[in-house]
Amino acid sequence: MMQSKAKVEIVGKEILSDGWTKLTGYRIDYTDRNGVTHRLPREVYHRTPAACILLYDPKRDVVVLVKQFRLPAYVNDDPAWMIEVPAGLLDGDEPEAAIRREAMEETGYTVRDIRFLFKSYPAPGSITEVVHFFAARIDTADRTSDGGGLEEEHEDIEVLEIPLPEALAMVEKGEIIDLKTITLLQWALLNKGKLR
Repeated sequence: MMQSKAKVEIVGKEILSDGWTKLTGYRIDYTDRNGVTHRLPREVYHRTPAACILLYDPKRDVVVLVKQFRLPAYVNDDPAWMIEVPAGLLDGDEPEAAIRREAMEETGYTVRDIRFLFKSYPAPGSITEVVHFFAARIDTADRTSDGGGLEEEHEDIEVLEIPLPEALAMVEKGEIIDLKTITLLQWALLNKGKLR
C-alpha cells in the first residue's frame, strides 16, 4: 500500500457543543503530498463505538429488522421511521456483548451463534464512530421476549420479520435507506451459504 506523504498538525480546537454528542471545531495545518501546507477548518462529531447485527432465520429465509424514529431523516424530509438491523452503542461493553444485549432489547431474540464480520467508519469525514458488524443464525425458539426497546430510554421499536429477498427488494425500492442495514443485507446476499 502506498504511504501518503501528507502531514497533519492540529493548530487549534474548540468545543462547539457538548450535548447528546460532542462537536469539536478543529483548525489543522495539512501539508499535502506536494509539500504545500493549507490551514483547514474541520468539525468532528465524537460518537462512541457501536455494533449492529444481521439476525437471519435460515429455515424461513427471514431477517429480523427493526423500525424506529430517526430525527436526521425527518429533518431531511425522508421517511423518519427507518427500517434497520438491530444496533446500539457499546456503552463500555465489548462489541459482542453489546450487540447481544441490543438484539435482546430491540427484538426479543437471544443470540446464540454470533459471527464477527468487520468494522467500519460509516461517515469518516465528520464522525469518530466505529461500527462493529455481526451476523447470527436464529430461529423462532430464540425469541424469548417481545423486544421493542427500553422503556426508560423511550425507545419505541417495531420488530419486523421480512423474507431476505423482500428485504433486498426494499433496498432497491428505497424503502430501506439505512447504510448499515444495506451493508449487512448485501453481505447476506453474497454469503448466504455461510448463514445456513
